Amino acid sequence: ISNCVINLSLDKPKVLSEIARVLRPGGRIGISDVVADNHLSAVERQDRGSWVGCIAGALSFEEYRHGLAAVGFTDVEVTPTHQVADGMHSAIIKAVKA
Repeated sequence: ISNCVINLSLDKPKVLSEIARVLRPGGRIGISDVVADNHLSAVERQDRGSWVGCIAGALSFEEYRHGLAAVGFTDVEVTPTHQVADGMHSAIIKAVKA
């Protein structure tokens, strides 16, 4: 379970890989994080907020889906809960380790 800290990491692929490494097959994750619309560039994300505000480092919906799938997760769901800035959303991310 993570609450809005993955977007603060400078090495998100490593974070996702470590999550997969420590979970046994069938293990589940639940993450609350800020997620960006797919069309926003890194610069556009930074323009919407700071790293302190948990916005500038946000992954996009597709980056989350692809990143989790790449390290062995299935049933990946990225569900926005509310908008926190233009093109930026609070979201719940769920997945199961294959």
